[in-house]
Amino acid sequence: MDDKAEKKKEEGESSTFCCFSSIHPPCRNAVGSVRDLAKNRAEGGGQISAWAAQNDSGHLAPFKISRRPTGPQDVRLNILYCGICHTDLHQIKNQLQESIYPMVPGHEIVGVVTEVGAEVEAFKVGQHVGVGCIVHSCRNCHSCQLGLEQYCPEMVWSYNSIDADGTLTEGGYSTAIVCNQSYVLRIPDNLPLDAAAPLLCAGITVWSPMKHFKMVGKGKHFGLVGLGGLGHMAIKFARAFGMEVTVFSRSPAKEKEAKEVLGAHNFVVSTDEKQMKAAAKTIDYIIDTISANHALDPYLALLKTNGNIVLVGLPKKSLQISAASLIYGRHFVGGSLIGGIEETQEMLDFCGEHNITCMIEKVPITYINTAMARLEKSDVHYRFVIDIANTLKDNANGV
Repeated sequence: MDDKAEKKKEEGESSTFCCFSSIHPPCRNAVGSVRDLAKNRAEGGGQISAWAAQNDSGHLAPFKISRRPTGPQDVRLNILYCGICHTDLHQIKNQLQESIYPMVPGHEIVGVVTEVGAEVEAFKVGQHVGVGCIVHSCRNCHSCQLGLEQYCPEMVWSYNSIDADGTLTEGGYSTAIVCNQSYVLRIPDNLPLDAAAPLLCAGITVWSPMKHFKMVGKGKHFGLVGLGGLGHMAIKFARAFGMEVTVFSRSPAKEKEAKEVLGAHNFVVSTDEKQMKAAAKTIDYIIDTISANHALDPYLALLKTNGNIVLVGLPKKSLQISAASLIYGRHFVGGSLIGGIEETQEMLDFCGEHNITCMIEKVPITYINTAMARLEKSDVHYRFVIDIANTLKDNANGV
């Protein structure tokens, strides 16, 4: 790995576990065995083309899967684009130690409705829709009642998870998906579908804590730690909320884009003690996107009285925080995982109103293994999106 890639990896800005963490493992024993899971795929609504990883090498190749028939509460969509999340890389390589193979990744799914069940009223054929990280929850627990399905103990991920019917879920690196209408999202007509796809993970992962922790005050000072796929969306939202934005990054080379392209007002090199000292006690709230192990005390020192910092990255080691950093300033440290269905729709509608999308690099499905290799080196600006519509077909070769 070259020095530039090593520095990016150390900073952890593009390695965020924005979803699919071990808080909801796939429950391997739910249907007996991995072999039983594979058999369950043979029954369904016809075979379609996909790309799958067969083992922890993470290599993806053409594969055939079956989708269930469209039920009364279901929506079937042809997938046009699917974003590539860093979680996909972790999962295909079994880095979370919970992968089931063969695995079809992808949870930033957008496309067009081709069929709706008899009881579906909210969607119609031809409509632009999306499916994000969640495809099932119990709908009865405290979290579900709050509209926070991502914390439901029975929540089912879009892939590598056991669905309510006992089958293995398979994601958006495929030509179609069938999903219960309660987990399907409307994509505003004015948003380009390719650049909207990563909103379903990267976007909602920062939107949810910004809204919940009231990081929306016009004229307030918003801080971002780590400028990557999640971070660039946080800047866009903060600007739309009317806040002053300061980016904190180890990489001085990111200053020009942070200011001139994304609209940040200030840029601080986080390894520069003089710059960090000058920014002390100036920030109202911070979103921290870094997944690499890092100290929080230097960032807590940036906060004004009553300021808070919310983590959306997932460092491997436990946090080390000085109690004084919290007490002397009444500071708060919190965390957040993706977002619920209602707030995801709220975010999409807001993006439609403000013309907010992700900055993407669109790639053909045949480029997927190269994209994963680049993603591992943090060589992406800022999100890869697979052009499913034009590069993956339901034919004998799967491409």
